[in-house]
Amino acid sequence: MQDRSGVMEKLASLGKRKGFIFRSSEIYGGLGSTWDYGPLGVELKRTVTERWWTDVVAKREDVVGMDAAILMNPKVWEASGHVDSFQDPLVECGQCRRRFRQDHVEGDVCPECGGPLSEPRMFNLMFKTFIGPLEDEGSVAYLRPETAQGIFVNFRNVQEASRQKIPFGIAQIGKAFRNEITVGNFTFRSREFEQMELEWFCHPDEAGQWFEYWLQARFDWYISLGVAREHLRLRPHEPDELAHYAKVCQDIEYEFPFGWSELEGIADRGTYDLDQHLELSGKDIRYLDPNTHERYVPVVIESSGGIDRTVLTLLADAYDEDEVEGEERMLLRFAPHIAPIKAAVFPLVKREEMPETARRIVEELRARAWNVLYDEGGSIGRRYRRMDEVGTPFCITVDGQTAEDQTVTVRDRDTLVQERVSIDSLAGHLSERLNP
Repeated sequence: MQDRSGVMEKLASLGKRKGFIFRSSEIYGGLGSTWDYGPLGVELKRTVTERWWTDVVAKREDVVGMDAAILMNPKVWEASGHVDSFQDPLVECGQCRRRFRQDHVEGDVCPECGGPLSEPRMFNLMFKTFIGPLEDEGSVAYLRPETAQGIFVNFRNVQEASRQKIPFGIAQIGKAFRNEITVGNFTFRSREFEQMELEWFCHPDEAGQWFEYWLQARFDWYISLGVAREHLRLRPHEPDELAHYAKVCQDIEYEFPFGWSELEGIADRGTYDLDQHLELSGKDIRYLDPNTHERYVPVVIESSGGIDRTVLTLLADAYDEDEVEGEERMLLRFAPHIAPIKAAVFPLVKREEMPETARRIVEELRARAWNVLYDEGGSIGRRYRRMDEVGTPFCITVDGQTAEDQTVTVRDRDTLVQERVSIDSLAGHLSERLNP
């Protein structure tokens, strides 16, 4: 499909109708840019997180994981610079009272109603809360705006406990919160989101080579999920857009239907974060090389990606429309190993032994930890369309021939090719397609 206009609206509609993504607390009118994942959405999200953890942590000896608390001592955010620097310029319309990030509007008039905009003022993106019974300055805390600081303040703890030697990485998956001024484009920019972050600690002399290594590794990872290479690119940050902690940064961008936007950032954070925590905490968190006896603050190469954006990318990249036997078809062309439902099993008719055989096949395939659906409602064509719409790569039909030779029909979502496969070899046949 060449024309991608209107895809975001179609995805939002499909997401609600088929159980991918719902507006949070919708029965009460929702809450601005917060989202809930339904049965299919959570399957897709879990697939992303499990593949990231497998590829970044489980398959490597030089990366370990951790899970830091969302609430941290507020001094952490003073040291990191978020209290003073994590701000966006905000302007407000004097007529409709809408608020916008200054860099998201052109000129000095409201893009919604044409009213006059106020002078910009700085707005801190962190959510503030209070710990304990009193709401005073002594009990202020913040919902973390990133997961990285939980890794940095635990650098010494993790390194000593795991006995890792530099270079090595610490990985974490977790929630983060940002009080965004401008939100939109479905789940692309949300106030509550989940990050998958790797902080790679290395000697300052090796920072350049590790930056290039992780830049390529992370780019290739999205291709391994089935994202079209032509919809991905690398974009270096200009000096005036670098974060306060970054020496250099490149974004992996995806060409969404609304344009190119960030999917993941890879940054050389230098020694900024560890230097700050060393100074403000007074604790010596430098690394001691056991071979050279050199004590130093390691450079950090960070890869920071969003799980929610990755899910949105997979949905947008998979969305397609075509025509089958004169009828329009809406479908999601997920790579088979990413699809939330791996296969669907249908009895051709609800009589004789077909439903019983079909359910037995479902149980055998589910024993392999595959999400497999049983469906006996409606015509076979209608059942095919339902599965195409949610991206199920294979539909298995138990028909009259099954009782004769113990074979079933396996239909491919993309090619529409149907082939007879014996029930005994069915799991192996699917496994080859589901485990690239």
